[in-house]
Amino acid sequence: MTPISVQLYSLREASAIDFDDVLSSLATIGYKGVEPFDLYGKSPADFKQQVEDLGMAISSSHYPWANRAHPNEVIDVLGDLGLTRAAGGFMPDDFKDLDAIQRTADATQAIIDQLRPAGIDLFLHNHYWEFECIDGRCAYHYLQELVPDVQFEIDTYWAANFGACDPAQEVSRVKHRTPLLHIKDGPLEKKQANVVLGEGAMDIPGVIAAADADVLEWLIVEFDACDTDMMAAVEASYHYLMDEQLGEGNV
Repeated sequence: MTPISVQLYSLREASAIDFDDVLSSLATIGYKGVEPFDLYGKSPADFKQQVEDLGMAISSSHYPWANRAHPNEVIDVLGDLGLTRAAGGFMPDDFKDLDAIQRTADATQAIIDQLRPAGIDLFLHNHYWEFECIDGRCAYHYLQELVPDVQFEIDTYWAANFGACDPAQEVSRVKHRTPLLHIKDGPLEKKQANVVLGEGAMDIPGVIAAADADVLEWLIVEFDACDTDMMAAVEASYHYLMDEQLGEGNV
């Protein structure tokens, strides 16, 4: 089974108070990995050592964001984190029409060309706007075809676009290029918070089954927001994946 990680953005409020305690709590729960978006003052090398000392691994990182940082910074930080994939993502205006999508594709290819000599691949993380229709087609589909070398971290909740799209189909469409999945649940209603995995409208087993087991490396739990205690929700989501035998943990 695929190992389970967690996007630390979910726990940003607690991390700003006591990042060490957050990491220790995740290790106690049984998470195999973490995906940082901020190191809260730690050096990349020290963060990596701490995570490994707790029996976890860095699954991937949203720090630094490849299309918002100098390539040398991306290469250096990922080297210290022990990673060979950089994260990127774009805003709504970058997918507003076909001309914008072409510019986004060109920018994506330029990042790939800058990072490739250092042995680093690029993956893109999505929100809902990539799955809006442009001239009768999903905007993301254009980019996927224009940039065949880019990889994906499909955020499966956003890929549903509040029920307008089938996230399992979106995963399957690029499964040979998708080593990472963001797994989250919720009511699929705008401005409503996420919920514990298995308690919302998402078909979590179906989404995971749509991935290519030979390509998929990590399931990454994430909450953009939650109306209950965030750490408790993160823990309950881990246990859902374990109890349903959808992922692998340390406990």
